[in-house]
Amino acid sequence: MTIAIGESFPAGQLLRVGENGPEAVDTADLAQGRVVVFGLPGAYTGTCSNAHIPSFIRTADRFREKGVSRIVCVTVNDPFVTAAWSKATGAGDAGIEILADADGSVTKALGLSFDAPPAGLYGRSKRYASLLRDGVVEVIDVEDSPGLCSVSAGEALLEKV
Repeated sequence: MTIAIGESFPAGQLLRVGENGPEAVDTADLAQGRVVVFGLPGAYTGTCSNAHIPSFIRTADRFREKGVSRIVCVTVNDPFVTAAWSKATGAGDAGIEILADADGSVTKALGLSFDAPPAGLYGRSKRYASLLRDGVVEVIDVEDSPGLCSVSAGEALLEKV
């Protein structure tokens, strides 16, 4: 079952690369204030790199003007891939945190996991955008197809903040 408005973001661990290697990030850290969390199928994939991340880079300052304290991208990749992708896209420079859901457990708990065997994708995240307030989902929009980026784009979510 997919997470819904009014439900709490699931407990779990995400990863990022710190000064000494991979570091755990507890999802409870996302339960403070207004936080944008968006998910996508994978780093370096076409729609993710060419549409989804750029939409949040373009809108990052406007989200902050509306009181959003953090913008977090979650992807089922390892933390080294997400760190490299953050640099390659400029997401980090825009203040967007890209966190790895390396084992896909948080994505599964959200009810947003999918497989696409012809594309070699297993246990990946559906494309979505959400707004949390103190860890509770206020807005969530999930794309019908992983190749689409319309209801989950930064501009679409910004209209609902």
